[in-house]
Amino acid sequence: MQPYELSLAAAADAIRARRLSPVELVDSVLDRIEKVEPHLGAYVTVTAEQARRAASEAEHEAAHGRYRGPLHGIPMGLKDLIDVGGMATTASSRVRAGHRATADSTVAARLNTAGAVLLGKTHTHEFAFGLTTPQTRNAWDRGRVAGGSSGGSAVAVASGTATFALGTDTGGSIRVPAALNGVVGLKPTYGLVPRHGVTSLSWSLDHVGPITRTVEDAALVLTALAGHDPRDPASLSVPATDYRPGPGTDLTGLRIGLPRTYYFDNVDPRVETAVRHAIGQLETLGARLVEVDIPMTRYIQATQWGLMVPEAGAYHENSLRTVPELYQEDVRILLEASELMSAGDYVRAQRARTLMRAEWTRLLDQVDVIAAPSVPIPAVGADEATVSWPDGTVEGVSDAYVRLSAPANITGVPALTVPVGHDSVGMPIGMQLLGRPLGEPTLLRVGHAYEQTQPARELATVA
Repeated sequence: MQPYELSLAAAADAIRARRLSPVELVDSVLDRIEKVEPHLGAYVTVTAEQARRAASEAEHEAAHGRYRGPLHGIPMGLKDLIDVGGMATTASSRVRAGHRATADSTVAARLNTAGAVLLGKTHTHEFAFGLTTPQTRNAWDRGRVAGGSSGGSAVAVASGTATFALGTDTGGSIRVPAALNGVVGLKPTYGLVPRHGVTSLSWSLDHVGPITRTVEDAALVLTALAGHDPRDPASLSVPATDYRPGPGTDLTGLRIGLPRTYYFDNVDPRVETAVRHAIGQLETLGARLVEVDIPMTRYIQATQWGLMVPEAGAYHENSLRTVPELYQEDVRILLEASELMSAGDYVRAQRARTLMRAEWTRLLDQVDVIAAPSVPIPAVGADEATVSWPDGTVEGVSDAYVRLSAPANITGVPALTVPVGHDSVGMPIGMQLLGRPLGEPTLLRVGHAYEQTQPARELATVA
């Protein structure tokens, strides 16, 4: 096994035991980038020389007893919405050409303190306003979408060109590309990970979180990221927590919510079969399945768009009026639509969210975790604009991909996607676990327990 193939946890153990040096690991990943990045387009920019200098420094520190923890010397990618002082933050947009961050975002600073090595910035769907990331190809099939908006981060992790990466999630933008590329993606509780220094799409829906090879890896990154920052008004004041799950797989007594409504409506049969089989695995580990009804389903997508579009429009108001031609057409149309929405529309969406949060609180009193598909269909072809369902419904690709992820953004509950297999043509399928606010320890425990029952996952084979 080459160093770039190691999970974060395995690489950290090898570095701590002096079986692997940060320089060896970073060089291996950079070699992998040189080989496959031209085929994938995961990165906006690769900072190879800076990464090598940081790896050398990490190696020197470790050799002199200054080991910083499990992220020490681990190579990572950051979605190009996340500020790093002195580097461009382009949001994969011509609107941001020439923009350079003056200081680190909170998450970049925390990862730097933990000793992680930055490889570069990964592509996003322009300003995170989309679910496909058209600049980037799926790690398993270059003719299919990568998912978005954190497509670059997910493809980098899936292809071995980053050991872990950060994404942002406003309507599923961590979980969708993670599911479509066969990796783990965690959208934390709203406010658990600070967003200071991260370009906003929709301030009341935005989250920052990790994309990793394994659930344990996600827990290690979350441990470094979580914690209060007064510069983010939504940041929660919570005690420092080690989120790393224990080694056991016993889920006896845990209640898993199995949705009767919404999450299995208009879902590809291959996805439903794989996810229900994975849920059955949780039952064999001792969990008790409890059927539940998802509340207010008819309002979910209207509420998501009713919040996201006006907030995005407000953020882009000035540049939309001065340089509209610099936006990609799909994003410009969505931003222009924000000017057609009334204050009453936005207020009604806020009211619906308040009611929805209350209903989800009651729902999560009945169960510890809800298990469901992450997305209703595996990665579609890059030229496909719609999805047709057996009942005659025709759905836009972005609408399909956001449909099952939006509830966690509206309510702010944590959600984790875990790979649960592949379809008949080899495309990944993900299972989504949703929990109570600040319920990350339980989600990670369940996801890790499932993972321990499965064969070790391999990286995507990039042609």
